[in-house]
Amino acid sequence: MKIAILGNGGREHAIASKISKSPKLQKLYCIPGNAGTDLIAENVELDFHNYESLLQFIKEKKIDLVIVGPEKPLVDGIVDFLSKENVKVFGPNKKVSQLEGSKIFTKKICEKYNIPTAQFGVFKTNTEASRYLENANMPIVVKADGLASGKGVYICEDLESSNKAVEEIFNGKFGLANQVLIEEFLQGDEMSYFVLSDGKIFKKFNTAQDHKRVGEGDRGKNTGGMGAYSPSGLINAELDKKIMTEIVNPTFEAIKDMGESYKGFLYVGLMIKNNNPYLIEYNVRMGDPECQTILPLLGTDLLDLILSCCDETLENQNILWEEKKSMCVVLCSNGYPDIFKKNIEIPNIEKIKNNDSFFIYHAGTKKKDNQVYANGGRVLNFVSISDNLKSSREKVIKEIENLNWDDGFYRRDIGYKIIDK
Repeated sequence: MKIAILGNGGREHAIASKISKSPKLQKLYCIPGNAGTDLIAENVELDFHNYESLLQFIKEKKIDLVIVGPEKPLVDGIVDFLSKENVKVFGPNKKVSQLEGSKIFTKKICEKYNIPTAQFGVFKTNTEASRYLENANMPIVVKADGLASGKGVYICEDLESSNKAVEEIFNGKFGLANQVLIEEFLQGDEMSYFVLSDGKIFKKFNTAQDHKRVGEGDRGKNTGGMGAYSPSGLINAELDKKIMTEIVNPTFEAIKDMGESYKGFLYVGLMIKNNNPYLIEYNVRMGDPECQTILPLLGTDLLDLILSCCDETLENQNILWEEKKSMCVVLCSNGYPDIFKKNIEIPNIEKIKNNDSFFIYHAGTKKKDNQVYANGGRVLNFVSISDNLKSSREKVIKEIENLNWDDGFYRRDIGYKIIDK
């Protein structure tokens, strides 16, 4: 088969790496890809937001399947466009992608279908929001409604910072904003729970824990993710049943009631308190860096699973997992998530070799004249699998130190709540 993966991050490199091992694969394209995907696929400099150009490429190369990595093209309706052109594409359509595209859309589903979540209010003006905040308990969470690359969430400790967050959202920091979401702050531990669906049935696809704060001890600004580990240390049989019964099942019921079907990965972002799950958010694709943490543990051919979702035959698939622990640590450009330099060479990266239990997935990189350069905030994902998370973290840190890249930084404490307690 000829397959094209859309995206250029660590998630897409991890998907490409797994797909590249399938016996069904004939040719793999990454659009646009990065310096890592260049080693296992043909990178194509093409703006996939230009649907007509993308379609022309798909037809010229006789692509059999398109896999959409990031959220924005899904929310914008790329699946609908390609499906109408009879292109086989993996990912949810525009309507159901509102589960990620609009936090308010998801909250209204929670309200209607009694899905446990934080209490919330939706406000259309600064004045309305300020009036509500004056009587609210602190800390409180202020959220931009639309896509914000994981950065449109403010956890505010006082009235002044809350009002500032509302003002920034309405002033367009994350794009045009007609509404703002304010919700109670839930105490507990976050967990990432993944589901795979073919439009008829869905199956659990593993769990992970993500560290979003830039600083050690989960302090500092929110980022796209500084590291993750899988499986989650919080998951147990009772909690798993609650997540399915109270959150996942009613969400798919809501999708069915809309007259829609969902094909693709669904990321269920949860807060766990006293072994009870509360929905924080949905993502309509694999998380990043959770994807890089989870996929190395997958024992089933990923391409078979994706094709079964496209063909509505997921019920025939057994999803198998290695009985191991996986750890991902993200190496970032100095200055991230604020201002950072681009086009910085990463020397000696070719000396760090992947094997059956260690992987480097590229995120913000590009290749020029056979040299690898950093061109993003999150640059490289170092992943190790072993029998315990402590060993995985030690291996990852050793390899990051071997790289010895002076222009980057990372968190040394990923997984600390389990490893260091």
